Amino acid sequence: MAVRLRTRWHRSDRSERNRTGAGKPKTLDSLSSAVAINIWKLAKDSFLHMEKEGFSFLQDSQAIDVIAEFSIYSLHIIDRLIYEKLPEEERGPLINGIAGQLLETLVSNKTDLLGPGDYRGDLIDRFNERLGNYAECRFDEGDPGYDFNRYLGQQVAVVMASGDNQWVVEQVMDIEAPEMAEKIRPAVRDVLGVRDL
Repeated sequence: MAVRLRTRWHRSDRSERNRTGAGKPKTLDSLSSAVAINIWKLAKDSFLHMEKEGFSFLQDSQAIDVIAEFSIYSLHIIDRLIYEKLPEEERGPLINGIAGQLLETLVSNKTDLLGPGDYRGDLIDRFNERLGNYAECRFDEGDPGYDFNRYLGQQVAVVMASGDNQWVVEQVMDIEAPEMAEKIRPAVRDVLGVRDL
């Protein structure tokens, strides 16, 4: 899976705004947005890879729900990677900002795919439940543990339960989750400036 992540801000010398703004520190909103975009790209790429491998998504809602599960998984990995590396007064607002950006993207996509509806409350509940459960899973030496990846696999399997999808848990645990965990590191290291990962 080849996906291009945004890990740098490119500025040209064409305008005064770009020349003077290049040295300024990035805002919480711009950092949250860049990381959320990277998470979304990785989650979507994992969904597309599963589809290419023959896993069937019978409804549009399954597709967006699987992307949501991958997004929440990645968000929690980032939270674990920056824990104790950023001060709590920076880490908390940053994770909340990323979660908010992901939430807006998911609501927008659900609305586009499924039509108008009250998706926000359900997604907030899902974020809170999943993040609470991931917090109880092992995360050793910068990598998600077996139970961490298994939980993701089980959640994806629940979403895809209505189709003929054997081996969903195994696909997620053995292929999708490790690849996402590895690729999310540049977002943390380069975008957020946390170097010692």
